[in-house]
Amino acid sequence: MSEEQKYEIATKADMIVGGYAFFRKGEYITVVNLNKNDEHVMLMDKNEKIIESNMDPIEQVIAFKKWKDNKEFMENENA
Repeated sequence: MSEEQKYEIATKADMIVGGYAFFRKGEYITVVNLNKNDEHVMLMDKNEKIIESNMDPIEQVIAFKKWKDNKEFMENENA
């Protein structure tokens, strides 16, 4: 992922924590790891169940922890 792509993702994110961009769309949360050069993405449902991911398991744990610790700060509505 180019720096321009990372910038575009970051400007559209509802929240960014530790290099992970979080987006809410309906009942789903999409997490993009901006720390990687390729696209690492995870999709969770409203019950925080992982629906789909191409992140490795350690990345998933890190992203999920950042979500749990910061979800109250999402910009578009309370989690």
